[in-house]
Amino acid sequence: MLTAAICGDVFASPPVDSILAGIHAVTGPMGCLLIVTNYTGDRLNFGLAAEQAKSEGYKVEIVIVGDDCALPPPRGIAGRRGLAGTILVNKIAGAAAAAGLSLADVAAEAKRASEMVGTMGVALSVCTLPGQVTSDRLGPGKMELGLGIHGEPGAAVADLQPVDVVVSHVLKQILSTETNYVPITRGNRVVLMINGLGATPVMELMIAAGKAVPNLQLEHGLAVERVYTGSFMTSLDMAGFSISIMKADEVILKHLDATTKAPHWPVGVDGNRPPAKIPVPMPPSHSMKSDESLGRPLQLSQQGHVLEVTIEAAAEAVVNLRDRLNEWDSKVGDGDCGSTMYRGATAILEDKKKYYPLNDAAETVNEIGASIRRVMGGTSGILYHIFCKAAYAKLKASSKSGITSKQSSIAAVSKYGGATAGYRTMLDALIPAAAVLQERLSAGIDPSTAFILSSEAAIAGAESTKHMQAQAGRSTYISPEILASVPDPGAMAAAAWYRAAALAVKDMYQAS
Repeated sequence: MLTAAICGDVFASPPVDSILAGIHAVTGPMGCLLIVTNYTGDRLNFGLAAEQAKSEGYKVEIVIVGDDCALPPPRGIAGRRGLAGTILVNKIAGAAAAAGLSLADVAAEAKRASEMVGTMGVALSVCTLPGQVTSDRLGPGKMELGLGIHGEPGAAVADLQPVDVVVSHVLKQILSTETNYVPITRGNRVVLMINGLGATPVMELMIAAGKAVPNLQLEHGLAVERVYTGSFMTSLDMAGFSISIMKADEVILKHLDATTKAPHWPVGVDGNRPPAKIPVPMPPSHSMKSDESLGRPLQLSQQGHVLEVTIEAAAEAVVNLRDRLNEWDSKVGDGDCGSTMYRGATAILEDKKKYYPLNDAAETVNEIGASIRRVMGGTSGILYHIFCKAAYAKLKASSKSGITSKQSSIAAVSKYGGATAGYRTMLDALIPAAAVLQERLSAGIDPSTAFILSSEAAIAGAESTKHMQAQAGRSTYISPEILASVPDPGAMAAAAWYRAAALAVKDMYQAS
């Protein structure tokens, strides 16, 4: 199996520093294979960590797993989600590595396995996020079909059906010749995985397996070579299960059958097991600066004072919006947007007291990025980090108006995240704001008024996401009817901090 697993916060991808710590801890001369589920935040964070590790001399390869079969293509820029089939890929890659294959060959085995597997999930309840009230989106007698692993809504809601009807529907969906997601045809050998989502008893999973095996044999003409039943990739305490089917051959079966000491693999071996957790030193929370001046100055300049007040207002706006953001995100995502943004905002408020050289705008923006990178996982964390890095580079290179840095930051987020205007993301708030700011400054309007007008455009842009079909992130998998009921939480968060910053600047200039 895997040598290391990198954990993020609940339903969020781990930050780059955590991934780097994992690579440093386990990578030997043969190199390191990162197996990543296909979600934007995971791809960005693991991708940037891999690039950093390569620059340090490590040999690193990445395999992205997207085994979701619930939705017809295309899914915007998001693609197919990584679901429980990833566990089978992990086992195959781990056995290939243990057999002494080269990094390139292990990566090739993992990639081939990822192309052979399809998964679809069914939920009978909504999961409980720690510290939050459980969503009531599923009424009595209802179930969700085609969901991810982060508590987000399924592709469809249906009446509860007998298990044989549900299993038959899921198998038809995975093996559909129309979508052709898995290269499985009559006469093939397959592996079946029945995966519990957290609160489903083993007995019920066995019942689902008991219905799936004869269906695969009689209805689809497949030879079922192995059956794995258990809770392998859960969604906290969600009641339900997913079914994964993988095309099998002798090589895949050999890797799946290889002995392992992973405690929860269904065919384990006796004997001593390595400890489940090995302490790994994390990188220092703040990059060691040789320049002692990069800390909070004893005396703030006028610009430093404006910057401090603006940062405070923006961060506090996000703190105050946490519950609303989580509420919106529970309907169109995984319910943690507010909590993720809150972690970033509180870190900024805390670090501002000691670390931000507020008289230097460029270095302050760079330090904000460092605060975000340290505590914010998920897509939003890495995109805001990229946003700050791009702004820092532009501010260092130019002494012109900050508008240029804002536009280059937006361009960087679009480049790495893959989204642009109309994709139902935070860019739908920031792009209109930048356009209005540029236009008003060019017309000769004073900067604080231009800032206020551009913040109104940000709010309007964020509100307009209600009328957009998502083309990036987890909202891609949500039905248009649900999306129309709430705005994009990421866009609303961006609009909120931007508006708060504009109002703070206006109040300061009016007071003076």
